[in-house]
Amino acid sequence: MATHVFHRSLKSKLPLAVRGDGPYLIDENGKRYLDASGGAAVSCLGHSNEAVRAAIHAQVDQLAYAHTGFFSSKPAEDLADFLIARAPGNMEAAYFVSGGSEAVETALKMARQYFLEIGQPERKHFIARGQSYHGNTLGALSVGGNQWRKKQFAPLLVEQGRVSPCYPYRDQKPQESEEEYATRLADELENEIERLGAENVIGFVAETVSGATLGAQTGVKTYFQKIRDICDRYDILLILDEVMCGMGRTGSLFAYEQEGIVPDIVTIAKGLGGGYQPIGATLVSDKVYRAFQQGSGVFMNGHTYLGHPIACAAALAVQKEIEKHNLIENVQKMGSYLDKKLHEAFDKHPHVGDIRGRGLFRAVEFVEDKKNKAPFDPEFSLNTKLKKAAMDLGMICYPNGGTIDGRLGDHVLLAPPFIADEALINEIVSRLARALNRVTGRE
Repeated sequence: MATHVFHRSLKSKLPLAVRGDGPYLIDENGKRYLDASGGAAVSCLGHSNEAVRAAIHAQVDQLAYAHTGFFSSKPAEDLADFLIARAPGNMEAAYFVSGGSEAVETALKMARQYFLEIGQPERKHFIARGQSYHGNTLGALSVGGNQWRKKQFAPLLVEQGRVSPCYPYRDQKPQESEEEYATRLADELENEIERLGAENVIGFVAETVSGATLGAQTGVKTYFQKIRDICDRYDILLILDEVMCGMGRTGSLFAYEQEGIVPDIVTIAKGLGGGYQPIGATLVSDKVYRAFQQGSGVFMNGHTYLGHPIACAAALAVQKEIEKHNLIENVQKMGSYLDKKLHEAFDKHPHVGDIRGRGLFRAVEFVEDKKNKAPFDPEFSLNTKLKKAAMDLGMICYPNGGTIDGRLGDHVLLAPPFIADEALINEIVSRLARALNRVTGRE
């Protein structure tokens, strides 16, 4: 049947999803797909949580929409209270949008206007990392380091300062300790600030745990502490992107909790609403909020669906379910189990170079030659073939190419739901192993 939907790819036919059942999606032919990546690390509660569905229904019956230029709403107020009460550090306010790209775009605008509010209009540059991804809007693409996504739109983008990602598998030197590697990366940031002129820099933008572009890469020990110190020394803002890794995904509600630091601005989305409604948020520290409050009192930004009551009600229900059932504790437990099973299955696999991540946010990086870490030829399209093989086997995972530099390198991202148990983890690892062996001719 012909489609009038402008799909992501116009050269392949997608199965039609008709129902969700816990960690599974079911297509029109009744085939069940184990959702091992939550789509794009979204579906933290699976696809059929009754409490969330009931909350959405109740909110629809009460109030569907009220424009935030005229009204606030109880779901938005309650969700903001919930998040701010649980955010470590001095977070003060939450600005609700419709997704991750909007949350990052909002953070960039907030950061720029913050310096206007305190009388430093010369601030105009952001610094971000290579192999990062911060969203598909033009501002977010500009700070992002995913060259494959940026290439088509380069003439429309604003170049920003750039430093190396924290990527120990390929970039940490053989005799270099984690502390020395972290220091080298911090020195690189400091040099970039000085190159641009500290008085011209707005902030440093980074994923606390990298997402789909680099694949669940954590910072080495003390890395983010050194980054926080440099931001403080030069009086620039630290903006952490937790759109993918936040809201419990890595084993704490906010990923930055495990780094021993607090950002000035943090963005969240995907796991915030668990896929039940489109929602994202930008949380700001008291310092940033106070500058607006004591200054103009107006943030020059706005979207039609800011603080949407149904989206906020859904997100609050998702977060209450996570808290009620101690699911972050399960993320920690099942995350360790997933890590163990991945190492058992793939440590000796000739085409697996690195296994990394935290909590239920894990990645496997593939290589053609394990000894010298040589990647597969991009023409082989390992990531595309792996996605198809996994789908054929009834599993959704998140393979990506260009891991190393936007062209070379392949990895797969796994982000199972927080409700996962050992049996589900075993099934995920088993199907991934079969898919990889099928693609690499080992089956």
